[in-house]
Amino acid sequence: MDAEHVIPIIAAAFLAILLGGGALVAATKKSEFLGHPKGLYMLFFAEMWERFSYYGMRALLIFYLTQHWLFSDGKSNLIYGAYTSLVYITPLLGGYLADRWLGQRRAVLFGAVLLTAGHFLMALEGTGGQNDPTINAFWLALSLIIVGSGFLKANISVMVGQLYPLTDVRRDGAYTIFYMGINVGAAIGTIIAGYLGQTYGWGYGFGAAGVGMLLGLVVFVLGRSALRGAGEAPAPLARNTEWLLYGAGIVGVAVIWGLVQYQDVIQTLLIISGVLLLGYVLYEAFKLERHARDRIFAILFLIALNPLFWGLFEQAGGSLNLYTDRYVERGGVPASIFQSINPIYIILLAPMFAMLWTWLGRRGMEPSAPAKFGLALLQVGAGFLVFVLGAATADVTPVIFVFLIYLLHTTGELCLSPVGLSAMNRLAPKFMASLIMGAWFYMTAVGNFVAGKIGEATGGESGEMTKGATLSIYSTIGWVAVGMGVLVLVISPLVKKLMHLDTLRDDEELAGYKELGEKQAPGLFPDRETKPGPQET
Repeated sequence: MDAEHVIPIIAAAFLAILLGGGALVAATKKSEFLGHPKGLYMLFFAEMWERFSYYGMRALLIFYLTQHWLFSDGKSNLIYGAYTSLVYITPLLGGYLADRWLGQRRAVLFGAVLLTAGHFLMALEGTGGQNDPTINAFWLALSLIIVGSGFLKANISVMVGQLYPLTDVRRDGAYTIFYMGINVGAAIGTIIAGYLGQTYGWGYGFGAAGVGMLLGLVVFVLGRSALRGAGEAPAPLARNTEWLLYGAGIVGVAVIWGLVQYQDVIQTLLIISGVLLLGYVLYEAFKLERHARDRIFAILFLIALNPLFWGLFEQAGGSLNLYTDRYVERGGVPASIFQSINPIYIILLAPMFAMLWTWLGRRGMEPSAPAKFGLALLQVGAGFLVFVLGAATADVTPVIFVFLIYLLHTTGELCLSPVGLSAMNRLAPKFMASLIMGAWFYMTAVGNFVAGKIGEATGGESGEMTKGATLSIYSTIGWVAVGMGVLVLVISPLVKKLMHLDTLRDDEELAGYKELGEKQAPGLFPDRETKPGPQET
């Protein structure tokens, strides 16, 4: 049997085993499993299915745009970048509504409903071409997915943090486990949806993504009790107010339906909203005491590195996906399946990184969050430089260099993304938790739009990708990333001082705090009962 058929069978078998493990976790009567609250595993599976649907659709999107709707390579990359940027900017609104009124659990539930509808709507193909009226259903499907992600993404990440005290040594490990859930879903979804879409038809691939999202919704509804109160509304919420907020989400779908079709408008909005967001965060920061204010400054530094990293990393689903399809010796394997390499690496390497950080942390040797960000930029830049070097060795790029670029990008991602999620949740004041997480995803949105612009440039003036132009651009962005990585490593000690890790304190009202009762991370934090920090005096 050919590899193109074997790979999806293996993915389906792995999914079956994983679901069996999930049933085992659900069946246990203990409040914890393997040292973590059961709620973590419920969120793991809910997010796994959401990522199954999102990445399964993402693997096909650039080909759907170029081959079915017949957009040029450059225009398709720009639409792809606009779509993924909006997916990451809408969590800012979803996080704010959850902080103020809805609570994270209701926001995630509403987002999952919109996502399910959007993914099933993607299965409507029509006849293809930009003159086909069915393209409006395609734009609506993208809009539902974008707004649904806005309500789900930031809030489900916040709920992970609410299961642990701030100084719990398990927090980074928990976020890495959660990140594995993201990538298990991404790997399996990419393989199954990509295979079905490119082998049997677009509707089959997108339909599989819809089924995955529906299962994620079911898991979240049935697993509510495992959350132990995490993610509930900050105050009793009137039914009319709740439905008004859902109505605002539907209005948001209509607005996004227009935006996703006019990408130049998105660029202007990103600039304006970015300035407003920065102003609001600084306004709140200057009302805080010194240590909390300094932590906001550290957060802003980390967030500011997001666009560079993700602008390069997100070439994966756009220009690198097209390059793999056209200029790489693939052995008959559909190009979309290569999108599973990154999440598979995450699954394999994430436990090693989690153990490494914990092992180094207990010995006082763990790199700081800003230092890890510097390492991430070095690796994403090196990935492009290695790829360019390998592509120059033959007319058709050897497939090994696709595996190498994804390997370096994955190790870079593990130094930045789970670490960033943990840092946002740990350093942000409680009343700004979801907003700060939304700001993290906002700057990821900027990075995704930058990725679209870089991808558009690989099409040149004609709009059609060429191998030479693409490799030239990859070389340039690779060296820029390496240079920035070195700079961040140099100034990381200064940023670490702004984090004031020695004066962080747990909130007694944190969901599950009394039940967990974990000790503070050794060597990092003073005893909070006997050594009050400056903000407590």
